[in-house]
Amino acid sequence: MAINWFPGHMHKARKEIKKVMPQMDLIIEVVDARLPFSSENPLVPALRGDTPVIKVLNKRDLADPAITEQWLGWLEKERGVRAITMTHNQRAEALDILRLAGEMTPDHDRQKRALRVMILGIPNVGKSTLINTMAGRPAAKTGNEPAVTRAQQAIKLPDNVLLYDTPGFLWPKLSPEACGYRLAISGAIRSAVIEFEDVALFEADYLLDAYPELAMARYGFEEKPRDGLALMDGIAAKRRFLGRGGVPDLHKVSEILLNEFRSGKLGRISLETPAMVEQEAREEAERQREKSDKA
Repeated sequence: MAINWFPGHMHKARKEIKKVMPQMDLIIEVVDARLPFSSENPLVPALRGDTPVIKVLNKRDLADPAITEQWLGWLEKERGVRAITMTHNQRAEALDILRLAGEMTPDHDRQKRALRVMILGIPNVGKSTLINTMAGRPAAKTGNEPAVTRAQQAIKLPDNVLLYDTPGFLWPKLSPEACGYRLAISGAIRSAVIEFEDVALFEADYLLDAYPELAMARYGFEEKPRDGLALMDGIAAKRRFLGRGGVPDLHKVSEILLNEFRSGKLGRISLETPAMVEQEAREEAERQREKSDKA
């Protein structure tokens, strides 16, 4: 199942951001440390031009630390990009972003004009919480559901920084297909538009491939299940999530898998590595070439 979510307000946000981005001195893009590639908006490189970017890998405490280190180096290969990590509600770390912003704009005189900074991030990566932490006050609306911010606003920050908050927006086609699944697992896509069992099965297969010990320890398996469906069936049996006739209630199991990943109860898990996304990119390019040859 291909997963896409691009409601009207996201299209509007994209047009507004494209209009004002040339006026910005610096961009802060907030991504999810567990899926830095999938949660990085591919429209940003095309829109930013030469404007310097700080990539903030948020939710560091939920991600695999060894893989996060790989991502920091990978992201900084892009010209004009610095990558840092953050965890929830750490004001000192949030203010370090403003210090780094100064380092990356050495020719800007804040005595004459405010440093204009745009902050971007797809839904539910913690952008609004970061803004409030930097501001030291509730300047941006937050919530548990994605796409809480619906309109741009300018927020004054310390040291004559003017921060332009923008609505979180996705892109019209999530590609490769695995990106859509990872975003759905993380909570970046509204629950009403995803098939819980389908997304949870993707997660279960990935857990058994990349983090079998964590999955087995969390759900009480002595032997590794043969595949994701067997893991889900086993969870249903162990937790008594059974319907009539003892049929496993896979919807309940799906909710458990997704919620326990998002909350960190499963452990520190990253959903992708640089090597993985590079391989997926090669495979996607090959599919596109084959499609073009057949046309």
